Amino acid sequence: MRSDKEGARAPLGLKIAAGLGLAFLHLPILLIFVYAFTTEERSYQWPPPGFTLKWFGVAWGRADLWEALTLSLKVASLATLLAMLLGTLCAAAMSRTKFFGRESISLLIILPIALPGIVTGVALRSAFSLAEIPFSFWTLIIGHATFCVVMVYNNAVARFRRLHGSLMEAAADLGADGFQAFRHVVLPNIGTALLAGGMLAFALSFDEVIVTTFTAGQQQTLPIWMLEELVRPRQRPVTNVAAMVVALATFVPILLAYYLTRDGDQTAGAGK
Repeated sequence: MRSDKEGARAPLGLKIAAGLGLAFLHLPILLIFVYAFTTEERSYQWPPPGFTLKWFGVAWGRADLWEALTLSLKVASLATLLAMLLGTLCAAAMSRTKFFGRESISLLIILPIALPGIVTGVALRSAFSLAEIPFSFWTLIIGHATFCVVMVYNNAVARFRRLHGSLMEAAADLGADGFQAFRHVVLPNIGTALLAGGMLAFALSFDEVIVTTFTAGQQQTLPIWMLEELVRPRQRPVTNVAAMVVALATFVPILLAYYLTRDGDQTAGAGK
């Protein structure tokens, strides 16, 4: 039987407010889709003067777009892998052990995501310059990993804290070494949290602009390419085509990640 509170419907005002909030969030995305088909190539007119598919062919033939997209995919993938490794190790250390200064170290780990991007970008650029490290593909990965680690860490540390310590003790009693216990006990319980953190880290890295500007040198990721294309009033719908394809291509994995992680708050041995 449902209680009265569970069965009560939301008031009309709350429904309207929720609808307006969703419209505010998603109408700009829908406009991107509309302007990918417009016949006007230099400005944004509403309503569009006409519709055409020619910009998809133009975008397909733009070598600079493909180069920027490839670079963004490589940087986001490697930055996410590095973040998953470092974030998981940090989360395990912070949640499973107690030592002096643990809270201060935890604050330092999450600080890059709290600081304005321009502060992080200036700091990284100054550090690379002082160390005489030339700006390259690897400086981009290091720059992106600084905030990607936070995404993985926040998800992993929350799951580690819900993971009952008796599970590791039971695995040790049954003869499992540290690696076997991690592989067969810990990883299945934190896997969905790592997946969620990795997906979010990849998304943040893929569309990062500010830190990229300070650490890329002459390289051009897809967001930087889009920004420069919007500044120059020529073939602007090509930018919208690129944005639309990226949105559609990332929708399926994000949806799958949602279904995989929506019940991820349950861990084996919790509360026992």
